[in-house]
Amino acid sequence: MNMYNTLDNFNFENKTVLLRVDFNMPLDKNTLDIIDTTRIKRALPTIRELIEKGAKTVILAHQGRQGSWDFINLEKHANALQNLLGREIKFVEDVFGEKAKNAIKNLKSGEVLLLDNVRKFNGETEKKSASEHAKSDLVQNLYPLADIYVNDAFAAAHRAQCSLVGFTEVMPSCAGRLMEKELNTLSEIFEKPEKPSVFLFGGAKFSDVIVTIERLLDNKTADKIILTGLPANAFLKAEGVNLGDKNEEMLKKEGTSENYKEIKKLISKYKDKIYLPLDFAQQENTNRSEIDISQLPSNYNLFDIGEKSIERFKNIISNAKTVFLSGPCGVFENPAFMKGTKEIFTFVANSDVFSIVGGGHTVAAVEKLGIDKNISHISTGGGSLEKFMMGEKLPVIEALINAKNKTF
Repeated sequence: MNMYNTLDNFNFENKTVLLRVDFNMPLDKNTLDIIDTTRIKRALPTIRELIEKGAKTVILAHQGRQGSWDFINLEKHANALQNLLGREIKFVEDVFGEKAKNAIKNLKSGEVLLLDNVRKFNGETEKKSASEHAKSDLVQNLYPLADIYVNDAFAAAHRAQCSLVGFTEVMPSCAGRLMEKELNTLSEIFEKPEKPSVFLFGGAKFSDVIVTIERLLDNKTADKIILTGLPANAFLKAEGVNLGDKNEEMLKKEGTSENYKEIKKLISKYKDKIYLPLDFAQQENTNRSEIDISQLPSNYNLFDIGEKSIERFKNIISNAKTVFLSGPCGVFENPAFMKGTKEIFTFVANSDVFSIVGGGHTVAAVEKLGIDKNISHISTGGGSLEKFMMGEKLPVIEALINAKNKTF
């Protein structure tokens, strides 16, 4: 029996539902178009069930964060959802003002409304407890208009943010089908993981990865760590490698001097368990050219791993029984720099290992390569998945558990 409520615990007929999903999508940096709709597809079972049960569904979601290039409104998300669902999705460019409230009041049974980017509310990402978030303008304006809160945002379950934990304090709450499936499946998977286990971290962020790697190695959850993308660059920089001005500039946007101190400690403690690239593919004019570590610094952007690194990482993975992939090996959106991601991910998909894929861009890469059916488990979570695997409590899950024991 679940410690939290699910959709089975409520009658949704003619009820107004606040549904929090994770529609934080990978976007094209030039056009801001949605590159991959996997996260929307994963939420469809919950949305369809609410429609079929006669609910008035009000969707809350975020995209990017204030100040980042991918911080946009959710009109494109509404259009994408409408195309996938095959029915009208109402959209209002407002979060909890009069436009939003009027749109909610006018909803009819079976209709769906997507509110605008919840991170337009400054208090969304403030570090507060669930009870403090419950007093926010967001919660106080929306919860009186609704009957039930449903959280289906497993990918954001590690964040104690306003729209994720605040509503559970003031109204009946439950997990959506995606949240329920992720938690049930992952609980089974990680009770007794097959060893040896290899974890690969790539992508365009590295600050959060440092603590994750340390705990995975401390807990002996991971036997070996492979680093690509920006995490690899950060670790090389911490080891004293000069990557070149363009690449150093990219690191400055993401990390701090404290991050590099943490990386140095981690390397000294687990040097034999952390594997870094031997070479890179750089963007020389518009072409791909490969460069050895010994040839750095480079005047060009390092956008992928090279041939030597690909072979090295394949050899490591070939001895594993469990492989976890989080983050592509390069700028896979550009065909010239898809090679590392394609070869490593395809190698994993075609092997006999138990494979887990997590994170928006990672899932997008797997879908693009057409290897999704060969992956053992595809999770919508990135940070939430990693923290779950380390045995950490996830704020959203704790909030849902607490809500089950409340009387509203």
